[in-house]
Formats: sequence, structure tokens, C-alpha cells
Amino acid sequence: MRTAGRADATFEEFVTARGPRLLRVAWLLTGDAHLAEDLLQTVLAKVWPKWRRVGAENPEAYVRKALVNTHLSWWQRRWRGEIPHEHGRMPESAGTGDPFDAVDLEQSLALVVRRLPARQRAVVVLRYFEELSVEETAQVLGCHPGTVKSQAAKALRTLRAELETVPGVWKGISHGRRAG
Repeated sequence: MRTAGRADATFEEFVTARGPRLLRVAWLLTGDAHLAEDLLQTVLAKVWPKWRRVGAENPEAYVRKALVNTHLSWWQRRWRGEIPHEHGRMPESAGTGDPFDAVDLEQSLALVVRRLPARQRAVVVLRYFEELSVEETAQVLGCHPGTVKSQAAKALRTLRAELETVPGVWKGISHGRRAG
């Protein structure tokens, strides 16, 4: 996807247009607002010198892949202890229905997703939040489509089991649908 339909979009235009969505991806990967900002800034700093080449191709896909790869490398070397609750708000969250239900669901989902191994979390973020196909997800992660499918299945099994234990949250999730 090219920013505003132009192949010659400047780096600043790209960041302005796609930054919020990319920050959401970073937050979903890290589970922490401050780490998400750091992750996105780190990736954008790496992309900026290469912008002429990257901007002419598919900049959003390139940056998304860089977010995932950088996050996975951070995951391997950083301490992953407790994350203070006030850092856990998801950017650009949808505000439909009862706001208290949305907050409960968002917090429950964020807590459970944070517990997933880094690779499974990346698959969940790319497949279900970014709505990439199996093949696109495999390309971003540099693996086979079968690996994406198996990691997604494991992650969804874990998410379903964990969310079933949360009172009042998506009782229909184990059957692939939301309770109404």
C-alpha cells in the first residue's frame, strides 16, 4: 500500500499517515505503550536512510516486517517481567457498545496476548489484527505458511482457554464467535 496512493510519498507523509496503525502493531507486539513507541522509533530510524528504496516499493509492508524482526530480536535479549497496568492501553481502540465491556475485553485480551511466546504473538498480531493472509504473514516472518498455521493454532488454543476463565468475556470464543 502506498501512502495516499503516491509512489513518491515523503517519509514524513508516510509516518503521518501510517504511524498510528504502525504504533498499534508495535503495541500489540510489545504489550507496553512505552516499548511500542521505542520499537517504532527504532525501526523508523533504521528505515529513514533507506527511504528512497523502501518508499518506492511497499513501505508499510517493509516497516511492518522490520517491527516484527526488531521485536523478536528484543524479545531474545530483554527482561520480560511485569508490565505496570497504566502502560497497557491499546492505541486506537474501538469504542463500540458498552465502554466498560470494551475495557474489560481489551485488558483481558492484552494480558493473555502478552503471555504468548514472541513468535505466536507475532502471528496473532499479523494474522488477526493486521488481517494479513497466511502467505503474507509467512513472508513477514520469513517462515513457511505451515509454520504460520501451526503457530496460529497453538496461539488461538491458548487464547481461547485463557479467555474462557475470564468472567463475562466472550463466552462464545471457543466456537469462533463472540457472545452477543
